Amino acid sequence: MGRWTCTGVVALVLLLSAAAHGRELPVKKSGHSFVYNHTLAKTLVEYASAVYMTDLTALYTWTCSRCNDQTQGFEMRSLIVDVENCLQAFVGVAHNLNSIVVAIRGTQENSVQNWIKDLIWKQLDLSYPNMPNAKVHSGFFSSYNNTILRLAITSAVRKARKSYGNINVIVTGHSMGGAMASFCALDLAMKLGSDSVQLMTFGQPRVGNAAFASYFSKYVPNTIRVTHGHDIVPHLPPYFSFLPQLTFHHFPREVWIHDSKGNTTEQICDDSGEDSKCCSLSIQDHFTYLGVDMEADDWSTCRIIGAQSVQKFRKELTSSIIMTMHNVDVSIVDPSVQTDLNSFR
Repeated sequence: MGRWTCTGVVALVLLLSAAAHGRELPVKKSGHSFVYNHTLAKTLVEYASAVYMTDLTALYTWTCSRCNDQTQGFEMRSLIVDVENCLQAFVGVAHNLNSIVVAIRGTQENSVQNWIKDLIWKQLDLSYPNMPNAKVHSGFFSSYNNTILRLAITSAVRKARKSYGNINVIVTGHSMGGAMASFCALDLAMKLGSDSVQLMTFGQPRVGNAAFASYFSKYVPNTIRVTHGHDIVPHLPPYFSFLPQLTFHHFPREVWIHDSKGNTTEQICDDSGEDSKCCSLSIQDHFTYLGVDMEADDWSTCRIIGAQSVQKFRKELTSSIIMTMHNVDVSIVDPSVQTDLNSFR
């Protein structure tokens, strides 16, 4: 389906509260050293899935049901929880990758429909620093830069590199977590250098306009966005080729995983960030990537950081067993607790 037909479908369906648009085509990109590797993608998707877990103690000690397989031996360094903004992330060292891994949690399943509606009307009114004409999604940008996430993550990365040397940092996340992971990777690349930071996201929405995508590709060249089948979220907020500066635009490079003649195909997309070789509509494909469940284990509320979960974790955190076995930074912010942000500097 061509771009004009696909765009027309997207515009119509968006007005009815659903949307999509697509990609493919293997093209080499000069300057991109982050080659797509299925094993690496499978490993990182497990980290992106684990950050959804509601049992903070099991996550803290890396004993949760998703803390195994490709991620065995992961050394948790920092667990970050923002109760008020419903955000969660962790930072640690993956010794098998010789890298620091940053994983940021995505969106609740039962809020995706409302989230999609909200995305449509968000204004591109936030200029990114030192990037003329670049505009970003203010909600995604604020969720990373104006909450505890930015300071806590950069502090944890700095401490890990002090312990293990200047090893690379890999940032990952699914859905909205992928959007925030993008801003995190850009922030870290500005601090550590482009060669030190890699980004792989899953089901990530668009986060900025065409100018921003161009800058991002320059500063974070080691980037891969993985999309699955007919996943609706990567096609939002909408992009229209005839309004490239005024609508959202993906940065490259994308790998599109889909079924072709009964086989699973992983296709590397072109260099535009908006390869339009396919166009389809679905929401279910958003919650499974590379066979890994990308949902929280309890969607009834924002339970990962609900009051009872946090209180239980705090009690267990004082346990001599946990404290003697682990030395992990824990950052929990809720309306009843004042956090000294200077402690992360």
